[in-house]
Amino acid sequence: MYYDEKVAEAKSYIEKNTSVRPRVGVILGSGLGNTIRNNGLPGAVFRGEIRYEDIPYWPHSTAPGHAGVLLFAEIHGVPAVVMQGRVHYYEGYTMEEVTFPTRVLGEMGVKTLIVTNASGAVNENILPGTIAVIKDHINMMGTNPLIGVNNDKWGVRFPDMTYAYDREYIESVKIAAKKEGIELAEGVYFAMSGPSYETPAEIRMARLLGADLIGMSTVPEVIVANHMGIDVLCLSCAANAAAGITENRLSSDEVIETMNKVAEKLAKIIFRFIKESKL
Repeated sequence: MYYDEKVAEAKSYIEKNTSVRPRVGVILGSGLGNTIRNNGLPGAVFRGEIRYEDIPYWPHSTAPGHAGVLLFAEIHGVPAVVMQGRVHYYEGYTMEEVTFPTRVLGEMGVKTLIVTNASGAVNENILPGTIAVIKDHINMMGTNPLIGVNNDKWGVRFPDMTYAYDREYIESVKIAAKKEGIELAEGVYFAMSGPSYETPAEIRMARLLGADLIGMSTVPEVIVANHMGIDVLCLSCAANAAAGITENRLSSDEVIETMNKVAEKLAKIIFRFIKESKL
């Protein structure tokens, strides 16, 4: 079966199992799976869920901190779909599989994609526990999700990435965070394939190239979203100082622990952004 046919089948299954027709999609990264459901904030009405394993061709999350559930809700009256967890290139999936959910969300009518992730802080001024809005990225994953035959129905062969992260959204989320009393950093995200954490030498390279945060996700989804004409906002949570900045070794347990601590702040920013942006 062709890739676009698999996307169509997954879309059909989802739409048969929910009445929600989302305008906003949210991808929750490592340790952030319960950010939207369990934050206790007003403004969300939940409309059901579907497990990834039940959706045809939908890739299953295997990384720690990724629940693997698709939630449907209205957030301040805006129909939304929330991905509790993503899959990564390092899990052995192809780039087409990694970005399959983004393709499906685009086909379902999502016009705004809010992407979150856990990252390492390359910029020493960004402390662990800080949330940052991403203004640009550097793709060092060694591949691109658009390699192969282009589907002209989804987008042009050579999509422009000048404004991969919507400039108006960046300004709007800064205001949203300020109203919530939350300090929001801003920076460039550096994407590596993983799953090994970066070496101190690689972190020094990333800093020289202008990176502020580093991680193993996000960029494939952002590229595909731009290809499909979906506007993107990305919020990155600095889980730890990147390798070599301190004497500490890095661990996924530390990432999950930090993400649990910042989850409520992230939810407040996302909710306020959706409420005031009139998406």
